[in-house]
Amino acid sequence: MKRPRTPRSWLMLALGTAGQTASTTALYGLMYLLPAFQRELGLSLAAAGLLVACPIAGILLGLIGWGAVADLYGERVALSAGLPVAAGAMAAAAAVPGAWALGALLVLAGIGGSSVHSASGRLVIGWFPPGRRGVAMGVRQASQPLGTALAAAVLPQAAEHFGLSAAFGVCAALCGVTGVAIALLAVDPPRVGRPTGEPAPSPYGEDGGYLWRLHAVAAVLCVPQFVVTGFALLFLTGARGWSAATAGAVLAAANLSGAAVRLLAGWWSDALGSRVRPMRLLAAATAADLVLLTAGAAWHSPAGTAALLLATGLTVSTNGLHNTAVAEFAGPAWAGRALGVHGMGQHAAVALVPPLAGALITERGYTPVFGAAAAATVLALALLPPSDRTARRAAAWTPPPTDRRRAAESGQLDSRR
Repeated sequence: MKRPRTPRSWLMLALGTAGQTASTTALYGLMYLLPAFQRELGLSLAAAGLLVACPIAGILLGLIGWGAVADLYGERVALSAGLPVAAGAMAAAAAVPGAWALGALLVLAGIGGSSVHSASGRLVIGWFPPGRRGVAMGVRQASQPLGTALAAAVLPQAAEHFGLSAAFGVCAALCGVTGVAIALLAVDPPRVGRPTGEPAPSPYGEDGGYLWRLHAVAAVLCVPQFVVTGFALLFLTGARGWSAATAGAVLAAANLSGAAVRLLAGWWSDALGSRVRPMRLLAAATAADLVLLTAGAAWHSPAGTAALLLATGLTVSTNGLHNTAVAEFAGPAWAGRALGVHGMGQHAAVALVPPLAGALITERGYTPVFGAAAAATVLALALLPPSDRTARRAAAWTPPPTDRRRAAESGQLDSRR
């Protein structure tokens, strides 16, 4: 009997990364449309920032639900259902007039796109052994700076030359194409059953404080990440006098460096056998750079511009590490929901950054906003767990040899892994 074709781990990683990239471009990339929102809709910076926060509010509404779908019905179902919702909402946003209707559609896009935060990481973790998960999740998390780089390079230019509708059309196409690809090609990783057949206990019951600290760290680190991501373009064009085209191109390149930093961080964590130790050192480097950025903004120094570009990579460097740590600690039966809770904390923080930072910049300038970002990074350092506790749980994701052979024979696992 001919053995059925089996999926490759790296194909699953590519699909998860593509879904995350599309969602990032569509939902987070709207920050690069702040000038277009002000120009075409006549909004203040604070009001435009509130519109940009609408997809984040939608993500908050959808995260735990999609995580439960992924845990109960599989990652493929969650991803192939959520991304088309985001695509449809973005397509409608290209045609609808008025800021209120646009805001409602952007919330809906966030609800659909939030499926990638709960399910794509779970898809990647399930197909890789512990010694390669840091790199794999580094690749998957590199999709966020890749998505913002794509947004920085494409969305402002599309809006400037063809209007906001064209920018929303780009976002809709990305989400639609990746959703179809995942529906056709993705294969859920094999599930590891408990010997007794009983449901796995909640990871929040045993040593649950560890997970809550990781959730808190991730949420706090979103403040510097989205201060830099959201207002770098405005800082370079408004405070430094760069053209929008030049600033967008430079920021796209800087965001690509952020993708490389995430890959290196994942490789580093695999080599050390720890997710927390690299996170601590990278957060300390980020805090130092943000202090330099604050001083450079206050004194109008070129060092501030250099620090801003460096911060686009450093502020995203830890994302893959804390997501991997949460999924490994939660285990395969709870990872979708734990990643949903993890994402909720982050997006609750992110939803507040654009409107509050926009209002503060309008009243006080960039210096206090960059200073607050530096202070948030220092707080995250204080909240980090003193030691890594995921190693003893990481193996729970890997099926025993008999289950792996059975899964390979049924076409669910790459027998050469």
